[in-house]
Amino acid sequence: MNDDAFEHLRTTVPGARTNALMPALRRYESHNVTYVDRDTPVFWESAQGATVTDVDGNRYIDLTAAFGVANTGHSNARVASAIHDQARRLMHAMGDVHPTEVKVKLLETLATIAPPGLTKTFLASSGSEAVEAALKTAMLATGKPSFAAFGGAYHGLSFGTLEIAGIEKFRAPFAGALRNRALQLAYPRATAALDEGAAAALDQTRSALRGRDDLAAVVVEPLLGRGGCIVPPKGYLAGLRALCDEMRILLIFDEIYTGFGRTGTMFAAQHEGVVPDILCAGKAMANGFPISATIAKPQIMDAWPVSRGEALHTSTYLGNPMGCAAALANIAEIQRLDLPARASRLGLALASRLDALRASGHVTGVRGRGLMWGVELRDGASAERVVKAALKAGVIVLQAGPDGNVLSITPPLVITQRQLFRAIEILADCIEATPFDRLRITEGGD
Repeated sequence: MNDDAFEHLRTTVPGARTNALMPALRRYESHNVTYVDRDTPVFWESAQGATVTDVDGNRYIDLTAAFGVANTGHSNARVASAIHDQARRLMHAMGDVHPTEVKVKLLETLATIAPPGLTKTFLASSGSEAVEAALKTAMLATGKPSFAAFGGAYHGLSFGTLEIAGIEKFRAPFAGALRNRALQLAYPRATAALDEGAAAALDQTRSALRGRDDLAAVVVEPLLGRGGCIVPPKGYLAGLRALCDEMRILLIFDEIYTGFGRTGTMFAAQHEGVVPDILCAGKAMANGFPISATIAKPQIMDAWPVSRGEALHTSTYLGNPMGCAAALANIAEIQRLDLPARASRLGLALASRLDALRASGHVTGVRGRGLMWGVELRDGASAERVVKAALKAGVIVLQAGPDGNVLSITPPLVITQRQLFRAIEILADCIEATPFDRLRITEGGD
């Protein structure tokens, strides 16, 4: 585990070197990409474990794991070494023509760590690609053209994933090119009466699905990530599995964010022992090297025709050797350090500290599991002010939720308890000291 490393600010934030880089960023990058104002961004230069250092030498405690990617810690030495060793031998191959042994090893490994029965995989580079492969697989397996998905869900920003988008602002500008809008379901929230919450939510889901004979699959995040860190009621996912079986609809879990130990199990599906027909994984799969996977039951994945020399769905970087080597090393690290169990323990310790934030009067809700938590404020403007104040105080945190009013806490799973509690202490001070009412920064990803 990494040694404790707290925040250390050598300059004001942003510093002089960051400000010097800003004009070139604005001049040469699409202005849609990076939000720039006098308070943000800072330019990262290096990162280790749960700390990030910017180009001005300022050090921050990272509560984001860089969009939930660095589960085994930034610049994990074993993952970096695997990439280095593989790059010296072979940086790139022909994944769907002349593949590599390391690709086969990764496919075998994924079959051992995925929920039971999910043994056939399509490899890709991003979360969006993994979800698109899942949608195509479901269509081929069922012969049906439509999908059901959940409000608030984030599955990527490619055209295929926008069909099932649950956050309307991402879909609206391109709606004219999207043919068949998915059936939108209400994502349930856990309540004190967990069983009652699940039963009522399942009744609502059943009513929405009833009468639809064109649905290939229901796509769901087992814990809503960018949509505001919403935990479903206990029993809902198991009930959804049974409902999909009853209605002969496939069940797709998007675990791009929740996978690889984030919620206290290797995959969030395992909290209730639910096995989807297809599972999408990415983000933390290789701890920073772009790679993702669509993992399915063999009878579902085998709906694809056997390749006769031209794959129906592929990509240039499918099974990239460096990505496969990084993923294998990263999975080994997750297992060696028993990070799912560690996330569970730290999450239990964190829960009471986050719940104490309600005392400020500015926090309207706290929810989460493992090391994936959301702290809900009154509005997005308030959350943005806290994010900016925290950055100036040495903590990196992001906004989530359709309205940007949730502080998303997803640190590297190797963060020490002292680092984590120190970061929450700073966050609490920022919440208490920040005037509440104005603007917004939102979280990014695939």
